[in-house]
Amino acid sequence: MTKKIFWENPYLVELQANVTSVMGSDITVDQTIFFAESGGQESDHGFMNNHRVLKAFKASKEIIYTLDADHGLKADDRVKMVIDWERRYKLMRYHFAAEVILELVYQKWPGIEKIGAHIAQDKARIDFIWGQNISRIFPELDQEASKIIAANQTIESAFSDAEAEKRYWKIEGFSQVACGGTHLRNTGEIGQISLKRNTIGKGKERIEIFIVSTQPSRPESGSISESKEKVPFGTDIDFNPSTESAG
Repeated sequence: MTKKIFWENPYLVELQANVTSVMGSDITVDQTIFFAESGGQESDHGFMNNHRVLKAFKASKEIIYTLDADHGLKADDRVKMVIDWERRYKLMRYHFAAEVILELVYQKWPGIEKIGAHIAQDKARIDFIWGQNISRIFPELDQEASKIIAANQTIESAFSDAEAEKRYWKIEGFSQVACGGTHLRNTGEIGQISLKRNTIGKGKERIEIFIVSTQPSRPESGSISESKEKVPFGTDIDFNPSTESAG
């Protein structure tokens, strides 16, 4: 089973790990900071020992990473992982913006059915069965979401069942929701959002979410990296694994 360090510290940019198996271009490792696409959230991008991670996918409790065919790695090799932090942080912000919007929709319009969602680094979307123009609820949605973001509330993220790897996020006084994504520490990190309507078929409505502010609240520092290195918000990370410290 791959230990998911991205749950323990989603702000970690690099990590040393051991290769546990090699199957051609696919490898597994004992621990990882690379999130594999799940729940609509796209995978992280980055490198392992200068080899670009081409794909990441889940297989039960393992995560399998596809590298270039000439990676040359073998079981028990030590690898240095480096993720694209700019992309990861955008995904985290869009992910939680979508979580807040979806939960507000559920709370204020009971019975609405979600039929899809996708989290990318440039926008998030949530699809619903809805028999009317969903933009009519945008003023209330925007007002309530803005309050939660402005309050910069703490986001708790933990296991509800560690053995089954079931996790949740919780905002005191708002909601607790099952979710296995990478979460922010505080709601203020989301930044200002904008909502857009899109029709995707008869009786189907899409809410598209855009982050329009470039400077969210500064996340608290902290790291579980082997080097104890901290990655404060606002630091320009030169995403070149050959220049990163080994940790």
